[in-house]
Order: sequence, then C-alpha cells, then structure tokens
Amino acid sequence: MYWSQRPDYRIGTSGATYINGELTIIQITVRDNNVEQALRALKKKMQREGLFREMKSRTYFEKPSEKKARQKAEAVRRARKLARKRAQREGLV
Repeated sequence: MYWSQRPDYRIGTSGATYINGELTIIQITVRDNNVEQALRALKKKMQREGLFREMKSRTYFEKPSEKKARQKAEAVRRARKLARKRAQREGLV
C-alpha cells in the first residue's frame, strides 16, 4: 500500500490534510508582508490542532498496547485536572 492510499493520512492537492478521516485545513494570511507574524500564527494554529504532537507520534510505530496505556494515562490526567478545577471553583482548595 502506498503512503497516499493510507486511509488515516492523505494530503490532497488543495493543501487539505486528512488525519484519521477528518479534513484539516490550516490557512494563514500574510498582511503587510509580515511573514514572521504569519509564521507565529501558523505555529499557534498547528499547536492548537495537535499537528506537532501527531507528527511526533507518527515518527515511530507505537504498539497497540502502548497506545492504549498512553490514552488511559491521558484520560486519568484530564480527569484529575477537571476535578482540581471543580474543587478550586467550589472553594475546597
């Protein structure tokens, strides 16, 4: 199977990227020839979309058991953070 035929990651000719079946389009406009500002905006958008994290995770193969363990740890982290925020809002902390 060729890279472009993989269903989880395809790059189209229009600049659109399909990641896990989702269409992701990142578009930045350069105003007043200020390329540095546009680059900062692009990096911020890529960070928000999680593209850096995905590129890093795709560097090496992750075994399904490792992926499951990582996702479980992330869920625990999110739950603890949510509980901490709730407790702070209620004045318990």
